[in-house]
Amino acid sequence: MVGDARRRAAGPEGGGHRPGRAVLGSRPAYSVRLSASPRPEARVPVTERTVPWLRTAAAYAWRLILVGIVVYGVFSVLGSFQLIAVALFLALVITSVLRPLADLLNRVLPRPLCVAVALLGSLLVLLTLLALVGNAVAGEWPRLAGEFGGGVHRIEEWLRRPPFRLSPGRLTALERQVTSYLSAHRSSLLSSAVSGLGRVVELATGAALALFSSVFFIHSGERLWNWAREQLVPAGARGGWDRAGRAAWRAFAGYTRGIIIVAATNAVLVGVALLLLRVPLALPLALLEFFAAFVPLVGSPVALAVATVVALAGRGPLVALAVLALIVVIGQLEGHVLHPVVMSWAVRLHPLVVALSVIAGSIVAGVVGAIVAVPLISVVWAVLKALRAVPP
Repeated sequence: MVGDARRRAAGPEGGGHRPGRAVLGSRPAYSVRLSASPRPEARVPVTERTVPWLRTAAAYAWRLILVGIVVYGVFSVLGSFQLIAVALFLALVITSVLRPLADLLNRVLPRPLCVAVALLGSLLVLLTLLALVGNAVAGEWPRLAGEFGGGVHRIEEWLRRPPFRLSPGRLTALERQVTSYLSAHRSSLLSSAVSGLGRVVELATGAALALFSSVFFIHSGERLWNWAREQLVPAGARGGWDRAGRAAWRAFAGYTRGIIIVAATNAVLVGVALLLLRVPLALPLALLEFFAAFVPLVGSPVALAVATVVALAGRGPLVALAVLALIVVIGQLEGHVLHPVVMSWAVRLHPLVVALSVIAGSIVAGVVGAIVAVPLISVVWAVLKALRAVPP
């Protein structure tokens, strides 16, 4: 009877409730439905349904566009204040060269006296060198005038021979065209000369500002850096700021000292070679080679091309060919010996990077951009490597 009661309570079929009927308070296991897993396409938003490499390229592209806009803005601001930017660059160059001398003198002399001795001594050496060049040009000028007159006549005779075969009438017509051009554009040439005088005044102002700034950089550069860090940089970013600043200064100072060594070596070699070949204006041409070497891969060939023209006018085609061969020798020596040896302790850049930097800098800012481009790229590369490294 107890079993019959249980069967009646369970239901008419004795197996519990029917599958189709719902019982309050119960949730049979077989009645639970698992939701189907979404398809992979449904998990990704519609806007991101692209191939992975295209998404990666797009992400890099808009970041590079932002970086390019920032760089363009920085160069636009620097272009508006070009005189101040060039003066500060020259001040940093002077500081990188004279700071070790001032630190050495500081062992026996007070710091202000060390700065004065370093700056005045370097100015005295530079003015002495310029005076020697001016004296050499003034002393050789009468003889140079005759040599250049004969050199021009030799060039005319050379152009009349094969393979050029220029007739005397053609050369006379060319001389008349040059004379008529100068007489027709006399006013524009005079205005260019006046604007050139204005540029000379700007250069003198920039040199004075560079010298004034270098005094403070040599005397108390660390205090200026610490003040800027404390006032402008958040506390959490000061470690990376110091690390990047030290790497930037090492790269800039190393590059500047290295390029001065390379330029001095090139100038000495060119001066000795021109003196042995008895080329006129050997000392001024050697000084031109020294300053032209600050534009890597481009400056030395341009300066030696000027020396080739002078040798052609003063000594003839054979000496000019010898100077032309000197261009190849100096270029190989600079590219394969001096730069790898001297610049190895500064920052090493690929020659392609150097060439592209010089061309881009000359497009943006002319000669100044060509000079500043390579040290700027060196500093940026050194900062990126310093910030990429994990501090201890």
